Amino acid sequence: MKLVYQLALTQIKGVGNTLAKQLIDHCGSAEEVFRSSKKQLMLIPGIGERVAGNILHKEVMNAIEKEVAFIDKHKIKVLFWSEPEYPVKLKQCIDAPVLLYFKGNANLQTKKVISIVGTRNASDYGKSICEEFVASFRQEEVLVVSGLAHGIDSFAHEACLKNQIATVGVLGHGLDRIYPAINRTLATDMLKNGGLLTEYPSGTNPDRQNFPSRNRIIAGLADVTVVVEATIKGGALITAEIANAYNRDVCAFPGDIKRQSSSGCNHLIKTHRAHLISSAKDLAYLMNWDLTSEKKEEKQLSLEIILNPEEKHVFDIVKESGSIGIDALAYKTNLTQSKLAILLLELEMKGVLIALPGKMYRTP
Repeated sequence: MKLVYQLALTQIKGVGNTLAKQLIDHCGSAEEVFRSSKKQLMLIPGIGERVAGNILHKEVMNAIEKEVAFIDKHKIKVLFWSEPEYPVKLKQCIDAPVLLYFKGNANLQTKKVISIVGTRNASDYGKSICEEFVASFRQEEVLVVSGLAHGIDSFAHEACLKNQIATVGVLGHGLDRIYPAINRTLATDMLKNGGLLTEYPSGTNPDRQNFPSRNRIIAGLADVTVVVEATIKGGALITAEIANAYNRDVCAFPGDIKRQSSSGCNHLIKTHRAHLISSAKDLAYLMNWDLTSEKKEEKQLSLEIILNPEEKHVFDIVKESGSIGIDALAYKTNLTQSKLAILLLELEMKGVLIALPGKMYRTP
């Protein structure tokens, strides 16, 4: 029953996201909004006689029966602004939608969320940069958000699926359709590792005016928005501007100064509205994120520095074996047990080997 009232709140004429949140703050819940009298509602700032009448009109409840059936049939999750499941980062944005429709399995509360945006008419350069950038996060716990449009959006989603990275597409229409239609297969695949998110109920067409509103969700969900390739005029720069307004970080890849498809990125960098990046490492440094791949490289480098050739030889054999006894190790290294015991003790002291019962050894 709670769902019915939450959906109904989004269908009232004259009540947008800001006023809906105000009603919830005053009444305590969506259900209590509809249980209030007209007189009580009119005491709330911004609620006049006409809007109060619209709230209590029976047609509001009747209109959502079809939506409830659609939600049940397609196992859609409804994320309401006042509940803990609502994405925390987006909730911090003043104009966040009061309600979201989500289908998929992604964790929208993931600590590291990156929005990737760009032109629909991407060049080979843009595609290559996008794929390489996304692939760099394949060992990380990140969520990538984009808009499921042609070009950079699609390349970002596809690269995520290829590298087993969760990815969410934010739509400018209802979940009963996919736009553009050519991305229907991609959208279906995303449900297995990510999902689809929208503020629009079923039956909503992908009208032009919906997409700037959609862009604020893309920016609001993320810690950082990355513009891969974009012209000066287009949705990617709108998303970047919104992210800046939210006081979120914006990054952009520089491009050929003579190429129109890079003019937007170059403009953002030139006007200090985006940080220049050329790799995932640049982004990680900016965001103060540790990358697993970097840690492995650092660990390997440190091993090469702290281990002498004999120690390195013993270490490599133990690592390759998983775990190994001292007798087998002596045979494989052709070292005496007394010499080997000294090397094993040194490796233990350096923290790169662990001694097990029965004179067995393994790497950490």
